Amino acid sequence: MTLSPQHTGPTPTRTASATAVVGLQWGDEGKGKVVDLLAAGHDAVVRYNGGANAGHTVVVDGERFALHLIPSGILYPGKTAVIGNGVVVDPEALVREIDSLNERGIDTSGLVLSSRAHVVMPYHKAEDELRESVTAGTRADPARVVIGTTKRGIGPCYAEKSQRSTAVRVADLLRRDTLRERVEAACRWKRHLLADRAPEAVDADAIVERMSACGERLAPIVRDTTWLLHDLLAEGKRLLFEGGNATLLDVDHGTYPFVTSSSASALGIGPGTGVPPQRIGRVVGIMKAYSTRVGAGPMPTELLDETGDRIRERGREYGTTTGRPRRCGWLDLVAVRYAAAINGATELAVMLFDVLAGFDSLGVCTAYEMGGERTDRFTPDGVALAHARPVYQRFEGFKEDIGSARRLADLPAPARKYLDFVAEYVRVPISIVSLGPDRAQTIVL
Repeated sequence: MTLSPQHTGPTPTRTASATAVVGLQWGDEGKGKVVDLLAAGHDAVVRYNGGANAGHTVVVDGERFALHLIPSGILYPGKTAVIGNGVVVDPEALVREIDSLNERGIDTSGLVLSSRAHVVMPYHKAEDELRESVTAGTRADPARVVIGTTKRGIGPCYAEKSQRSTAVRVADLLRRDTLRERVEAACRWKRHLLADRAPEAVDADAIVERMSACGERLAPIVRDTTWLLHDLLAEGKRLLFEGGNATLLDVDHGTYPFVTSSSASALGIGPGTGVPPQRIGRVVGIMKAYSTRVGAGPMPTELLDETGDRIRERGREYGTTTGRPRRCGWLDLVAVRYAAAINGATELAVMLFDVLAGFDSLGVCTAYEMGGERTDRFTPDGVALAHARPVYQRFEGFKEDIGSARRLADLPAPARKYLDFVAEYVRVPISIVSLGPDRAQTIVL
């Protein structure tokens, strides 16, 4: 095949010039802090999946920022922050988030929004809430699944994306006739479900007005981000990909059906941005020093006792997006090793290690008992995993407050032994240890 003389696209190259930051558990691992730490060495930070159901918390100079749609790199001056095509965007929530950051003195001029990203509409949120209410009270029956969603409309929006004919993309917010056509078609389909429960969610005229107003507000930042990212790569710029949610919530590789609706592992970067995987040379797998989960679904190491409560309070384990208390337990390395393999993790970042200070002993799950047999292989089948019983290896605890440590040598011997075991079991080296929420409370190896 011969390219025409008019071809001006970037020259193909296999040079790895991108980093991915991805959660290895059920979310809330501290990805936002690591993205913030790594942003200095990158030119653009890119979100590739999820929506406003994701919540990343970053603390800078004692000031806490909770981000949902905007990449965490926005807090680093001079960086381009890209919301990729794989993200589903609630435009009203995005406008509020931009305004909130501006009010706090954060420059959002580097924010770019994909014209191909799909839009979460009011009827998606109403559908989400309806589905949860209809299935409520059936958690004991595995045949009737209660996912425990954030009710942000994420699942229904992704479903509409696949159904195509009534889906709305960001570009459509700027095309009023197209927007009206698709909203009216969607409302015709959905009125039989929602007219009695949430009539405002299927009021096509009102929705078109609201979404058109958002389109006018967001128009200056809307771009074809796939070409933008390839142009940056062609210029020798470095990209940092920030995953929303986490691997064990991935729609294909997580604990299905108790998962999110997007590709939350590093495998989602290609379809979520248009950047091929060979451009990613570094994959930082983010894990807590213990385990947490929000919502329904199996969690083999969950502690329904005083120890679990103590971890929750010390770690401030309440959802960034929902405020819901997180389920807490000892570290499940069976799950982490599986997730590291799925992502091709080249290094680990162990977060919230300081939370474990003060315990006499620490438990680490190294295998499961399932069906009378012992296995060290994780199963992403949510029904089967519910019957897994953890097999623990015990470690000596450490009493010292480690929040001020800045070198590995500053940590007590039991803490170093714990970290050594994690790296050995997962078969991936540790490069970052976080000892508190602030940027400075970090050991970089």
